[in-house]
Amino acid sequence: MGSEGEGSIPVIDLRKQELKAGSSLWVDTCKSVREALEEYGCFVALYDKASPQLRNGLSGCLKDLFHLPNETKLRNKYEGIPLKGYVGQNSRLPLHESFGIDHPTTPQGIQTFVNQMWPHGNHAFCKYVVEYAKMVEELDQMVARMIFESYGGVKYYEGYLKSATYLLRVLQHKAPEEEEKDAFVSHTDKSFTTILHQLNHVNALEVQTKDGQWLKLDFSSPTSFVVMAGDAIMAWSNDRIQAPIHKVVMNRGSEKRYSLALFSFMRGIVEVNEELVDEQHPLKYKSFHHLGLLNFTYAAHIKDYCGL
Repeated sequence: MGSEGEGSIPVIDLRKQELKAGSSLWVDTCKSVREALEEYGCFVALYDKASPQLRNGLSGCLKDLFHLPNETKLRNKYEGIPLKGYVGQNSRLPLHESFGIDHPTTPQGIQTFVNQMWPHGNHAFCKYVVEYAKMVEELDQMVARMIFESYGGVKYYEGYLKSATYLLRVLQHKAPEEEEKDAFVSHTDKSFTTILHQLNHVNALEVQTKDGQWLKLDFSSPTSFVVMAGDAIMAWSNDRIQAPIHKVVMNRGSEKRYSLALFSFMRGIVEVNEELVDEQHPLKYKSFHHLGLLNFTYAAHIKDYCGL
């Protein structure tokens, strides 16, 4: 399944030039991706498309963003869709602050966000964030194709490309005064998939295994991206893939942690892959509207929304 990362979270190398659809290496890698998601709900992908110039540019842009006045930050909101905008200044999450950028792979999506934060424009932010989001979109599409092909459903991949939409969250986590403290509570993502990337070396992401053990992931390398299953792919796979419970835990005296998370969502209806329903795996979910799941409440479990 590839090499093992800290705490036995699989590490899968997606950098090889010979990794072409249909090749033996591609088939083997598809199998490794599926097995990692079925066992852990996530894996660390090695992907070397984030250049030093891009990472440095992003780091500067994010620091500028988080230094904006509080009243400016609160402009980041999207009508009718909870939790897509700014999250911060919350006594229950004093170490967490993040912004949401809807449709980040498009100039229009980035420009809408920039207009909220910098009415007079910010060319550097537009340039670096669009470049980054498109790069991670390519990684997401590669992984999605591997997942669907591994389950024998190329037709599902074509549908995914047509209906996928993205939200980019840029995150800052502060160091606590105590020895160790949760910077973001344990949860699963409501996305189809989530791809996370760190811009500095502060490791704080922890994932819970099936036996209840918490594992801290080391993905501080510039080539490391964490690919994580969300609630929607758990339903699509009829529970073959489990969305992992995860949280952010910061240590005292550490630097601020800067990271980015690209969430994929499906426009329209998510249906369980009928090929994954049999006597041993009876149907677990009804078809559901993915964006409707976001409106259901963040704390609720997907089984409460569309489980059978």
